[in-house]
Amino acid sequence: MRNIFKFLFASLLVVSCVDSENTIDTVLDYETGAILRTISVNNAVLNSSDPMSTFSVEVEEQDEADGALFAQVNVYVQMKDLSPDNGDSSTDFIYVRSMTASEFTTGPVGLPRGTVELTFGDATAAMGLMANGTDYVPGDVFVVGLEVELTDGRLYDWTSAAGIITGGFFSSPFKYNALLTCSPADGGYVVDMQDSYGDGWQSNGIVVNVDGVEQVASLCGYWGDFTPTGCQAVPFNAAGVSGSVTINIPPLAESAIWTYTGDAWPSEVSFQIYAPDGSLIYNHAQGAGGSGLLPIAVCAL
Repeated sequence: MRNIFKFLFASLLVVSCVDSENTIDTVLDYETGAILRTISVNNAVLNSSDPMSTFSVEVEEQDEADGALFAQVNVYVQMKDLSPDNGDSSTDFIYVRSMTASEFTTGPVGLPRGTVELTFGDATAAMGLMANGTDYVPGDVFVVGLEVELTDGRLYDWTSAAGIITGGFFSSPFKYNALLTCSPADGGYVVDMQDSYGDGWQSNGIVVNVDGVEQVASLCGYWGDFTPTGCQAVPFNAAGVSGSVTINIPPLAESAIWTYTGDAWPSEVSFQIYAPDGSLIYNHAQGAGGSGLLPIAVCAL
């Protein structure tokens, strides 16, 4: 198996100029370098409410000496600010820590294999970011960059990786995106719902998944087609109907995913969602669109 890897790895050559008239000499004069093949991305989501939330990826190092030249992996992090409304806190890649070859084990094909991890707390400390609501918010991205260092001092990272090794079999991108989320603030989230026609919603309304347990906010009643547990039943009223449901998020919840399931008559439906402190965090106007995830993130302090 290692001979197969050597043959494939030899295709990653960089042709250099040599003082020879023989074409074959030119073809065979190359630098093979090193790669980090992605075995599995174990976690690519960072919880900004938990400094110990951890990005994790398992990689396999390969060099021209079957791992014998491997010294260490250097870990870098970069922030991509995707929420310009609160300013731009994007950074360049910044060094965080190193993981030595001794921390790797020998994998099934005889090459060094190990799990590289980076906590949210270590990443923000390295970049000098503060949890003040302006440096980062859920939806921003931390980019984790890896660099292979060999015993002879050579370095290989995302800037030196050719397209042939970043995808396909080698799958060696040297960098990975980690999405920022947060733990939701606990308390009662009030959902005010309206139907302008007056017969209630023809849908399951808003479904909130809190750590795997679903709660529903829906304006049902007249037709009885959709009567999910937690719906606000209303009688028919040609002047329009409204109702209110409270979604309760317990303390120490890790996640809350809000989904709107749509409606058969979207032009009649509107709703507003209020945080536990009473502030409006989402407004859905009549005819504002179909089903999908709702961008609701009120983070625990």
